[in-house]
Amino acid sequence: MKPGYLLIPMLFGIALSPTFGQEHSTQYTQARPGRAVLDIGIRLQKSINLYAENGLTVQYTHPKLASSRLYIGLSYVSSRLGTAFHSNAIKQDNYLVSASYYFRPTWLIQPVVKANVGYFAAHYGSPLFDELARTSLLASPEVGLCYCPNFPLKINASVGYNLLTGNGLSGPGTLYPVFVQTSISWNILKTPKN
Repeated sequence: MKPGYLLIPMLFGIALSPTFGQEHSTQYTQARPGRAVLDIGIRLQKSINLYAENGLTVQYTHPKLASSRLYIGLSYVSSRLGTAFHSNAIKQDNYLVSASYYFRPTWLIQPVVKANVGYFAAHYGSPLFDELARTSLLASPEVGLCYCPNFPLKINASVGYNLLTGNGLSGPGTLYPVFVQTSISWNILKTPKN
């Protein structure tokens, strides 16, 4: 099974889980008063009917950011770490800045909405394609779920839509509209002792 397709079984498993919506301790996963959260991890992304792109993601929150429900993040995903790894697929890079809002912070499974902006660049690898569009700005909303257990792990799964796409002439032809992503991150800030 391809990494990008893990999203659909994960969403169904989470939705059918008996713990969906149950309250849990927020000792590690959410910021307590006076405590910031810094999550670092990997992002596995798949454009529907095209490439798998993988990379790194970082997100940060503080109690002053909507009571720790708003996260500001940076992500880098590339087909170089996915479909184009040891293949002749087009090498493309995505640089994203995001804002995520987590609903129901005391739930084990939390609904999440995210807005991304950024920059896309495709590297076709041959001067024959120099006339084709290769860069674009990025703007994409995402909606999904976060599994936030009682330790510093977060697993986010979402569906996103690129608002700016192309056909190869008016924009990069490999920038497809719909994508799915799964992010696995770890809180690297130390938890204060009780």
